[in-house]
Parts: sequence; C-alpha cells; structure tokens
Amino acid sequence: MKTMRGQTEQRPLILHIVHRFDVGGLENGVVNLINRLPSERWRHGIVALDQVSDKYLTRVQREDVFHISLHKPPGHGLKLYPGLYRIFREHRPAIVHTRNLAALEAAVPAWAAGVPVRIHGEHGWDVNDPDGASTKYRLVRRLYRPFVHHYIAMSKDIETYLEQGVGINRRFVSQIYNGVDTVRFKPPSNGRRALADCPFQDEGLWLIGTVGRMQAIKHQTSLAEAFVLAVQRDPNAAKRLRLVMIGDGPLHREVERILSRARLRDLAWLPGERSDIPEIVRALDCFVLPSLSEGISNTILEAMASGCPVVATRVGGNPELVEDERTGRLVSAANSTALAEAILGYFAHPDEARRHGQAARRSVERRFSLDRMVDDYERLYLELMARHTSPEARLRGS
Repeated sequence: MKTMRGQTEQRPLILHIVHRFDVGGLENGVVNLINRLPSERWRHGIVALDQVSDKYLTRVQREDVFHISLHKPPGHGLKLYPGLYRIFREHRPAIVHTRNLAALEAAVPAWAAGVPVRIHGEHGWDVNDPDGASTKYRLVRRLYRPFVHHYIAMSKDIETYLEQGVGINRRFVSQIYNGVDTVRFKPPSNGRRALADCPFQDEGLWLIGTVGRMQAIKHQTSLAEAFVLAVQRDPNAAKRLRLVMIGDGPLHREVERILSRARLRDLAWLPGERSDIPEIVRALDCFVLPSLSEGISNTILEAMASGCPVVATRVGGNPELVEDERTGRLVSAANSTALAEAILGYFAHPDEARRHGQAARRSVERRFSLDRMVDDYERLYLELMARHTSPEARLRGS
C-alpha cells in the first residue's frame, strides 16, 4: 500500500472478521482494541460477513479504519469465498482475526490468499449451542483447524473447551480477558445519580437493571419473572424496587407481556437501545445478568467498574469475573426464584450491596484494565508475525 507521498506503508494491517458488526460484547471488544492499539504501529479494517452497523461504527475513533459488508445469506459462506479472497489479496493484511464460529469459515480464503497470520477468537456461545456441547460444532471447529495459526479464548472456560473439547494443542491457544474502560465506566462521585428521562427519580427507590440485546441466550425474561416474584414476596419491594432494562430485540415483547400480566409494567423502564450506557449503569443500585451462556461479559465488567454489585448466572466465564459473596452473587441459570432471592438479599442489605460494589471496582482495576488487554493482544500479534511472516514481507506491509 502506498501513502500520499508515495512511500511504502509499513504499518501492519489487521482485518477483523465478524459475522455482523452491531451492538454486542464482541463488537465492543473489537472497537476497544482498534481505538487503543497505537495508530503509529497498526492499521485496521472490519469485514462483516453480514453487515456493519453504521450506528455502532461511530464508536470507532480512528479515521483510517475501513469497513466492508458482504450481506451473507443464511447457510455456509462458500459463495463468499471468491469475494473474501479478493479482499485479502487487495488489502494484503498481515493478520486476519476471525471471531466466533460464524466467522471461522473466512480462515479458508485467508489461507488461500496467503495471509501470513490467521488468528481465531472464541468469545462465547449462541443459543444453538449454549454450553459448547454440540458434537457438530466441535467437528466444524476441528475441520477448520489446519487454516488457523492460533486461537484466543476470552475465558478459562473457553480455553478448556478448545483444548479438551475441540482438541487444540494448548501451545496454540492463548487466553486473554476483555478489558473495560475504567475512566468511562466509574462509580458516581456523590452517590447514585438519577437519569433525566428515567421515570424513577425518587432517591428512595432502589433500581436493579440490565443492559444487552434482548435475545434468547441473554434470557431477559428470567429477570422479568424474578422482578415479579420479588415484588410479590416483599411489600417493601413493591414500594421501592424498580426495574431498568436497556436494549431491544426478539424478547422485548415477551418481557413486556410478563410485566403487564403481573400489572407491574409501570414499575419497569424499557427504553430500548441507548448510547448513554455509562450514565445508566451509574444510576443502578444492582446490575443483573440472567444469561443462559456467556463468554466474558463486557456488561458485567462495565457494571463492576461502575461500582455496582452484580447478580449473574453461574455460566461460562461469569464465575471468573464475579467472586460470589464478595463482588456479587452467582445463581443457577434459568432459575427466576434464585434470581429473585439474590436481588431481594441485596435490597434488604444495601450496605452489603455497596461493599460488594466497591470490591467489584477494585477487582476490575486490578485484573481487567483496557491497557492490560491491549498489551496482551499486541504482544501476541507481534509474536505471531515474527513466527509466521518473513522480514521481507513485513517490510512490504503484507
């Protein structure tokens, strides 16, 4: 690639390959990495097999990042191989970094195009394979193994899955936790602040909430049911407990139905997608994540960084983030009763909730900083380039 002055562009290009670039934890991690890796050393491009969301793309702070949407139809992406091959040959990336099973197939045209370093990241599961037990999906991952140089697991749980479930030699697997922006997500300076357009302004109210796309794997219906149970069990909760659910998606209507059927719709705020997530999380007294499956949850990390105690399901990487009875509480998945009991426990003991929230903030500062995440990725990228890319090819920026 040539610069405007005709000089050879020596910064290596990383192409991030995803199924769809939209609101989500995976995309959040990509954005943080693009924004934080030193611009004088790295270039980036985003290729979505489906579509890049212009709305979410606004979070990318660099002007030199290009993006491509391929509008893939359902099914295997074999028809996309020629187009992906042309993209890889034209842009000559030093690294192709695919993410999750839906994007793994792009490793084949990357191999055919001679991309020097091919990395695959596993961020978590979807509703079709919530615990990684599918024999079919394990076989698919094994079939693509020859086209991938190295794997990145977001959690220890996923690292174990890749090594023991898929059969990847541990020498080719690195575990890197997501990081969280502890400046953007921080505790309120003088106690909880009310949101201007939220209907729950009274300081005596106690707000629980969640953030995320409303889809089956996130199981927000379980939280709605738990809220109903909590209000029905505790007369004080009926007066002071309120529910905040941020996000949109297929489950939105079902959540509305659960609340309306219990005649509690007025005690919940469901504004859909929002861009002011840091302010919203700071307005909560307790954060709840009712997922059926998780990799490493960005929303949990953001809540912890904001000084919120967390009630989460004991699935995937959640126990690696939340220390039970120290920074939050862990409950079994798809168990609205257990979720309600954990919420009511914090509601009845707000001092304990505050202590756990403060411990959560300290844990994030110690273990999950963005600087640590970026350093881990850059170190791995450089190591793999040194191993798989010749000095001559690096000089050409390929």
